[in-house]
Amino acid sequence: MKKIAILGSTGSIGTQTLDIVRANPDLRVVALAAGSSVEKMEAQVREFRPLMAAMWEEEAAKELRLRLADLDVKVVFGMEGLLEIAVFPQSEVLVTAIVGMIGIRPTIAAIEAGKTIALANKETLVTAGHLIIPLAKKRGVPILPVDSEHSAIFQSLQGEPAERISKILLTASGGPFRGRSRRELQNVRAEDALKHPNWSMGRKITIDSATMVNKGLEVMEAKWLFGVERSRIQVVVHPQSIIHSMVEYVDGAIIAQLGAPDMKLPIQYALFYPDRRPLAGKRVDFFELGQITFEKPDLEAFPGLALAYRAIDTGGSMPTVYNAANERAVALFLDGKIGFLQIPELIEDVMNLHQRIENPSVEEILEAQAWTDEMIDKEVHQ
Repeated sequence: MKKIAILGSTGSIGTQTLDIVRANPDLRVVALAAGSSVEKMEAQVREFRPLMAAMWEEEAAKELRLRLADLDVKVVFGMEGLLEIAVFPQSEVLVTAIVGMIGIRPTIAAIEAGKTIALANKETLVTAGHLIIPLAKKRGVPILPVDSEHSAIFQSLQGEPAERISKILLTASGGPFRGRSRRELQNVRAEDALKHPNWSMGRKITIDSATMVNKGLEVMEAKWLFGVERSRIQVVVHPQSIIHSMVEYVDGAIIAQLGAPDMKLPIQYALFYPDRRPLAGKRVDFFELGQITFEKPDLEAFPGLALAYRAIDTGGSMPTVYNAANERAVALFLDGKIGFLQIPELIEDVMNLHQRIENPSVEEILEAQAWTDEMIDKEVHQ
């Protein structure tokens, strides 16, 4: 019986992780954490009977505690609650599916406690990879990627040492606006940006896919996960989303991982690695597919990716500012307060203002986030 804890259990990755638990009786959920969805959390607790549940908001935790008064479950809240779940003695694997930089401290705590990390929170490595990767190596803790692209790279690397990598080919669907010019993106609305052609994901990551900021974050994450410098990570637009990513080796051979666009595959692979289990769902039919195609990313129409390259090359605290600016700008876009093209514009403006810190601590990372939020709010409201 493998015991798991899930941060972000009511979100897209969290709910799909629970689908995998339903299909595998030898998985046991011992702790769950969510933001403010009390009704969803109550249903999950009643079904999976974890020993602990956390809500980000204190009021939500109070309501959940009342609703679950008939069950023997400890309800906690806030960052202290997330940290308590991260180090929960009964768990072996922590699935970090929580959105945003609030995932950093729980991930570090879980590594310190020796938990295996199933990582679906990009921001953790984007902003704190220089702290987390050395710590995981020191503690001997595996970090298993849940992102479809990073899982594909991880699978393509099995049996090969990292020094044989020539290049990582990181695939991108191109999102809902692939092929449009910058001019054609001027008046797109949130509802348009949320219509991803291939994947079912949360709102924030779907917008990130539309701006291609998501791919920039994935380049940053790949750099830390696989120890490959940015110059050897190439983004390739692949509209069919069948090849999830590839690794080119020093002899020119390219190993790719293919499959239907379904997040359950990388989630399940992380939970049972190095084993593979049967998984229900659609399979790739090559005769039906007919062809697969590739394109260069359009950095003019989607400057968010070019800004990511700049952030990586600058290093230090700049990736934190890139990520934090994007988080804030996406929230403003979803609230209808800024236009689609203002997302990369705000990111660039704040990056231009930032005084880089060489090796930021967790406190300095969080301070950079707060500073970034303040700068964006000033710019939007001036």
